[in-house]
Amino acid sequence: MIERSVPVVITRPRAQCGALAEAVRALGREAVLLPLLDIEPLADPAALRAVLARLDEYALVAFVSPNAIDATFAQLSAWPPQVAIAVLGEGSRLCLAAHGVSDANATIYSPLDPARSDSEHLMAALDVKALAGRDVLIVRGESGRELLAEGLRGAGARVTTVAAYRRRVPPLTPALAAQIASLIARPCDWIVTSSEALRGLFALLEQMGGPAAVVKMQQQRLIVPHARIAETAAALGAGRLTLSGSGDASLLAALQSRA
Repeated sequence: MIERSVPVVITRPRAQCGALAEAVRALGREAVLLPLLDIEPLADPAALRAVLARLDEYALVAFVSPNAIDATFAQLSAWPPQVAIAVLGEGSRLCLAAHGVSDANATIYSPLDPARSDSEHLMAALDVKALAGRDVLIVRGESGRELLAEGLRGAGARVTTVAAYRRRVPPLTPALAAQIASLIARPCDWIVTSSEALRGLFALLEQMGGPAAVVKMQQQRLIVPHARIAETAAALGAGRLTLSGSGDASLLAALQSRA
């Protein structure tokens, strides 16, 4: 039975929380915003602007997140229709659409199974043989997995990676510590869409109260959209995990099926 009194903690960066929070509230649930990653512009976006100046030379541009898309389109007036796009999930497709780019006016690749929003399944959706000897651009944060770049290079593509933004776990202020302490003191459903955010949360818990705070968090229910995040959660000792699949609709469906 769904417990409507249990708060739903949304841990996405603040700019990405709004639509999901409204959907949670539409279910009659309390949505609590706890952004666990701050998304910040680069101090100097010169490298990003330089690659975008020759965007039409690339056969494919891969965006690792909606943040990468937003940061790129902040520097662009229009997308060259001959340049194919690759994204990892439904959230990125929606973000592209918000910038006026869709299947109607661009070639967009994404994992064939919407529940598998990762580099491995994106590679399976691409015609990698056709990319041999051609230029591919990967737009991401200052750090990230290398699997996609390595896979494309292995297929013979000439791969350039460029940072479009930076991520950081917020500092542990008294207000943030008080909010986290209040949340782990009662049962909550936590929606966590990033391994980096999850590791950051447990680091904050260590700073707050050491093992006691960590144990309380390990007893909370986590809803995650990807097996890799579930693996991170399990390694951190989380005992109540629900793997939902990619996209807000899958997260909301999992939320309504209590484990």
